[in-house]
Amino acid sequence: MLGTANRLDRLHVRTDSAWAALDAALARRAVVTRAVAAVCGKPELRAAADEAERARRGDREAAENRLSALLEALDRSVLAPALAAELADAEQRVVLARRVHNDAVRDTLALRRRRSVRWLRLAGTAPTPAYFEIAEPGTDAEVPVTRVSARVVLVDPADRVLLFEGFDPAKPDELFWFTVGGGVEPGEELRDAAVRELLEETGVVLGPDELEGPLWKRHAVISFDGVTVAAVEWFFLARVGDGVEVDTSRFNELERRTIVGHRWWSADELAGADAVVYPVQFAEVLPGALGGWDGTTRSIR
Repeated sequence: MLGTANRLDRLHVRTDSAWAALDAALARRAVVTRAVAAVCGKPELRAAADEAERARRGDREAAENRLSALLEALDRSVLAPALAAELADAEQRVVLARRVHNDAVRDTLALRRRRSVRWLRLAGTAPTPAYFEIAEPGTDAEVPVTRVSARVVLVDPADRVLLFEGFDPAKPDELFWFTVGGGVEPGEELRDAAVRELLEETGVVLGPDELEGPLWKRHAVISFDGVTVAAVEWFFLARVGDGVEVDTSRFNELERRTIVGHRWWSADELAGADAVVYPVQFAEVLPGALGGWDGTTRSIR
C-alpha cells in the first residue's frame, strides 16, 4: 500500500504541474491574441482574450472555447508571417498542454478508482482532478454545439440525492455519476423540461411548481461521443416521499447503452467519495441546497 500511496502522490503532483503548464500556455495564447487583435482592428478578439484570462476555473473552458472559435474564423492572410507563426505556435502549445493535462488526469482518476485506494482513503484530502475540454484548432467537427439542459437534484426524505452512473461511448472505461436531467427542447420552458426529464428517467411525476430553483447554473465545454458540446445546465431541486421506486423503463436508446446503474447518495458519502461526479462542486454545494433555496442562482462548475 505504501507503494500505491507514493504513486498516487506523484500522480497528483503530475496533474498539478500539467495544469500549471496548460494555464501558462493559455495565458500565452491570450497575449498573442491581443497583439493580433491590435493589428487586425478586432476589439471582439481582444475582449475574448481578456475574458478567457480573467475567467474563474469553473468558467474557463467556456471562455477559452469562445476565444478558440473567434481565432478559427480569423483571416490570417492579413497577418505578418512572424505574427501568424507565433499565433499558430501558441495554439499548438495549448493543444499539447491540454493533452498532457488530460492524460495526467486520466491516470490519476484510474488509480483513485481502485477499491483499495478508496477503502483506505489513500487520496487523503487531495481534490479529484477534472479534465479540461476545449476545441482544438483546425477541426470543424470540434466546433462546439451549444446544448441547454434542465437537471433535477432529486432528494428523498433522508436527504439523499439520486445519481446515475454512466460513461461516454467514446471512453467506456471512464465511469462518472450525474444528476437526473437532459436537453431542453426548442420552445420548452426550463421547468417543463426538468419535470419531463424527471418522468422519462425515473418515472417520478411532479409539476413544474414543485421544483425549487434554479439553484445553480453550470457552463462547461465537454466532449461526448466524439462531439464537443458547450453545455449550459440549470439545476432544480425536487423532493419525493418514502418508497419511491426509480423506473428507468423510459430510457432512450443512448441512455440504455451508457447508463449502468443508479443509487441514492448522502451529502457525507459524496464528500468522501473518490468517484467522478458532475457537477464537480456537487458535494460542496449540496448541503446548502438541502437547507432550502434562498432565491439566488449560483454559478458552479
